[in-house]
Parts: sequence; structure tokens; C-alpha cells
Amino acid sequence: MLPKSYSQFPAWDSGAGAKEYVHIRIQQRNGRKSLTTVQGLKKEFSYNKILKDLKKEFCCNGTVVQDPELGQVIQLQGDQRKNVLTFLVQAGIVKKENINIHGF
Repeated sequence: MLPKSYSQFPAWDSGAGAKEYVHIRIQQRNGRKSLTTVQGLKKEFSYNKILKDLKKEFCCNGTVVQDPELGQVIQLQGDQRKNVLTFLVQAGIVKKENINIHGF
């Protein structure tokens, strides 16, 4: 059930030069609550459209935050690290070897 609109963008190619990684992290809030953050996606992608598809696919809430150092960061409720990894790879947005998963 992946959107077909992502197929217009080729997956990141690992050309000569520094590799650009997408970082998927988990942040502990309070108690058992946590956030999943996704940063490092290419700027030509529509972050709001990706967020909308992630929210619909995983039945969670989320937002796009503008960070002065990191740029745009997608935040999702809960621990969605593995779900986001499979979504980004299956949608063809990022290659699996260009994704770093951080956290416990």
C-alpha cells in the first residue's frame, strides 16, 4: 500500500563522495512515552506528504519540525523505528544501506 508518487524520485545513489545518511532516532519523553525522529531526507521530497503517509500507515500522530541546525525533522509518536525503515526502503525513498537507526 505504498504511494506511487515516490517512484518519480530515484533512490539515493552511492556515488563518489560522502554518503548522506538518514538518521532514525528514538527520544524518551516521560514514563513510557517516546518519539521517533527522522532526519536527513533529501530536500526535494515533500516532508508533509511523507508524514501524511507515515501517519496513515502506522496509525500514529506526528509533525514536521524546523530545526536551525538539522533542517526539517519528522517526529512520530511511539517507537516506529523499524516501521519507518521498511516504509522508506519499500517506497524507494532511501536505500537500506544509507539508513542509520539509533537508540536502545
